Amino acid sequence: MMVMPWWIYLCIIGILISGYMAFKTSRQDKMIDEDFIEKEGQVYLDRIEQERQKKKELNEQQLQDDKTASEELSI
Repeated sequence: MMVMPWWIYLCIIGILISGYMAFKTSRQDKMIDEDFIEKEGQVYLDRIEQERQKKKELNEQQLQDDKTASEELSI
């Protein structure tokens, strides 16, 4: 093996450490993004479920009102 100056070895070690840190950071960012997306998706699904419940309650109320009105007309 050829003998190289010591600073070249330091540069190679620095490049390897930098690559490892970049890989590690990208994995952490990806996990954080996935968690955020999952939480936001759950918030959206909760809102949809609340709207469905409101519509269901409104429809049930309208059916009761319609029954009451039709009973009053038939009397």
